Amino acid sequence: MADFFAHRRPGEGPGLALFLNAGDPPLDVLADLVLMLDEEGVDCLELAVPFPDSVTDGPVIRRSARRALDRGVGLDEVLAFIAAVRPRLRRLRIALLADWSHSLKHRDPAGTLRTIAASGADGLLVHALPPRLRAAHHAAARDAGLPVVTTCYQRSSPPTMAEAAAEATAYLYLVAHYGRSGTAPAGGHAGLAGTVSALRAHTASPIAIGFGVRTREDVETVGACGADAVIIGSAGVARIEQSLDRAGDVIDGFRAFVRSVSPIPVNTPERTGS
Repeated sequence: MADFFAHRRPGEGPGLALFLNAGDPPLDVLADLVLMLDEEGVDCLELAVPFPDSVTDGPVIRRSARRALDRGVGLDEVLAFIAAVRPRLRRLRIALLADWSHSLKHRDPAGTLRTIAASGADGLLVHALPPRLRAAHHAAARDAGLPVVTTCYQRSSPPTMAEAAAEATAYLYLVAHYGRSGTAPAGGHAGLAGTVSALRAHTASPIAIGFGVRTREDVETVGACGADAVIIGSAGVARIEQSLDRAGDVIDGFRAFVRSVSPIPVNTPERTGS
């Protein structure tokens, strides 16, 4: 089991995972950005193989995916990218996100999972995997030694939640809101505490919450409800888009974003008021 958030110490707040589409920014710039995330203490990069017209993503991430696709980035390019950058990382884990229909459906399942594991990816989240294929997918991932990210919603049925929790070997992604990425639950993230507690009974893997997390306050609220980590997608991707539109420094702009959302350890002067 990959311990995606092992570096967190008591008082540091929840682990931090960031979503980006591979190829947005371009892969050469992305390599420097990934090294910066490692330096800044980010725990996990959820790196997506870009795919078009995602029904679960809002306009920010869909535009990002289109830019990456227009640059010719697909699964092979992403795996080569991971293989090149992974040996240079000290802390950052990489969870690959791949859409079943666009990136995996037409490939040999077992062979592809072995190739993904060999690239150095620390885990895999398959988007829109047909339910009938889940058991075979999880078995093939175990055989390949590839930890699996599973997902469920706050309003998923208890059996669905239990299954997702039991099969998570990298981390369990609890989607805060049934809708498109970038949207938050109407009652706020604090209302997820009961769901996190219920999921604990079914998994020893970390539980990460995403959708609608934009600010440090959101991050701390997620941590207070018992989650091990928070996943930020649209807010970070929007910062990339702003830098590209303004011909700004993508790395410096994203570094500032990371620092703006990172939780402040409880024993720092900023937290204690010293």
